[in-house]
Amino acid sequence: MSPFLALTQSIEHWGIWEDGHVARLLLALGFLVILAVVFRVFVSRVLSRALARAVSIRLEERAAIERRVRTLATTLNWGFRVLLVFVAAGLILSEFGLNVSALVASVGIVGIALGLGAQTLVKDVLNGMFILIEDQYAVGDTVTVANITGEVVEINPRRTVLRDSEGNVHTIPNSAITVATNRTAGLNRFVIELEVPFREADQAAAIVNRACLELAAERGNELTAHPRLVQQEALPGGQVGLKVAGDSHSAAKWSLEADLRRRLKRAFDAERLEMEFAGEAKL
Repeated sequence: MSPFLALTQSIEHWGIWEDGHVARLLLALGFLVILAVVFRVFVSRVLSRALARAVSIRLEERAAIERRVRTLATTLNWGFRVLLVFVAAGLILSEFGLNVSALVASVGIVGIALGLGAQTLVKDVLNGMFILIEDQYAVGDTVTVANITGEVVEINPRRTVLRDSEGNVHTIPNSAITVATNRTAGLNRFVIELEVPFREADQAAAIVNRACLELAAERGNELTAHPRLVQQEALPGGQVGLKVAGDSHSAAKWSLEADLRRRLKRAFDAERLEMEFAGEAKL
């Protein structure tokens, strides 16, 4: 057979194969794309309704709940896309005449060997799923994980990405996270402890209450519970410990604490009274 004739028959054979298989492939892939879009819209609507219900019945700010909803939606869409990629790969291979079942069976043996060497990856994914399901933290929260503190900028079943106060980005495998401290979830309470001489305890308590009332009057819209003197206790050396606590929206927590510390310092200086914050030198 001449090379030209062989080439002509090959082209004709390709054309016959193309007529049926390419159309089916395009139809199947188009269906998968539509399915991905529908799933994304469905998840968005369901989670939006859940967000509305959560805002109405839970004592949390809307922004915190929205962050968790975004994290969950991103993760669900990511997992569904991975599933669709495997389905699409199977359809393409089957259209090329490969026995997908036999291929999966043969790959299974290799998969066992790879699985033994990929235990850390499996731990990453399992731990990441528990973090997401249990809602330990979400994108936008300030957390401490693996001895690193920063804002969560990304979280998926394999890794958590943090940006610290200096702008450094830390990528942490989820398997390395054994303890997670969420500094913005739920009750955003700031606590200030100070020590004063016993003889000045009553006057100091009055100053603390006055400073708390001033902060509440000026920045009450940032507070969920006004700061107040919650504890007084005798300390060694003739000192009295005073503890002040207040609840706030997460974004204002650190600013409010710093503001109240400044007000207390100025008030005690104005009255010429001794005072020290816990763990600090005398003021």
